[in-house]
Amino acid sequence: MFPGAAIDRCTCPSSAPARRVRRVGRLIGVCLLTAVTQGAFAQTTDTLKKIRETGVIVIGYRVGSIPFSYLDATLKPIGYSMDLCMRVVDSLRQTLTLPELKVKLVAVTAATRIPLVANGTVDLECGVTTHTLERRKLESFTVTTFVARSRLLSKKSAGIRTLDDLRGRTVVSTVGTTSIQRLTAINAERALGMRIIIGKDDAESLRMVQTDRAAAFAMDDVLLYSLLADVSDHQAFTISSETLSVEPYAIALGKDDPAFKTLVDAVIIGLFRSAEIDILYRRWFESPIPPNGMNLQLPMSPALRRVINAPTDSGDPRHYE
Repeated sequence: MFPGAAIDRCTCPSSAPARRVRRVGRLIGVCLLTAVTQGAFAQTTDTLKKIRETGVIVIGYRVGSIPFSYLDATLKPIGYSMDLCMRVVDSLRQTLTLPELKVKLVAVTAATRIPLVANGTVDLECGVTTHTLERRKLESFTVTTFVARSRLLSKKSAGIRTLDDLRGRTVVSTVGTTSIQRLTAINAERALGMRIIIGKDDAESLRMVQTDRAAAFAMDDVLLYSLLADVSDHQAFTISSETLSVEPYAIALGKDDPAFKTLVDAVIIGLFRSAEIDILYRRWFESPIPPNGMNLQLPMSPALRRVINAPTDSGDPRHYE
């Protein structure tokens, strides 16, 4: 349950000029946090206790998951997911009365992100992690922050339009991803006889297609678009219209810590209720972004708009169809 009614007990601005939208969004997040903090401290949690005692919050980031979490020209982690997490940090500083709260940044990979959250090394994993019912056995997730779909990237010359075109061929995906799991399941269900190989990261998986070691690369569409945008001969490639799965992204955090999750959810829902989420979306998906001015030109999907209008932390992909 989300603290929707609690905002009425806060004095929050309901409108503001465009130049103040960012400030309004933060204030709404603070109001939501204030409304739930009293209940959170009534049952002090491990995460909140650790943050208060150490004065540090640990954020996990990805080094190359454009535009969600990646390094800019100065090697600073930036992106859509990082912006969301920094809003959480800003609100925690005010709500927990920790103005000097420090942020420790820890690089994570597709293979290490879940273990580092599960063992408490990372407080918030701010990357491109799909919320699944299986993963929820090890960690918790915030309300959904993005909805992607897994598709196939291939060379146009390969003639791959559907999954059936991959019968008997080699397909690659990245270690530790839901695309690997779905690809394996589809291969068995349809008896396609595919040879599935694994790249250590998305860049390596793409290179396997570029060098013809794999006929196709299965991955979330938004990540495929960002990878292709940085390829000089991108017109030689295509991304399938057929989807393998629906991928609801969320920020991962420690399991069985409902008070901390409620605090983080309140900030994100506050962004959804203000115009700031649209500003953040346009910044990272419809505008030139650092370091090379790449523009994905990716309008917001109806599925994500539905999530913004009615926040959910469902890990069931059918919820987003």
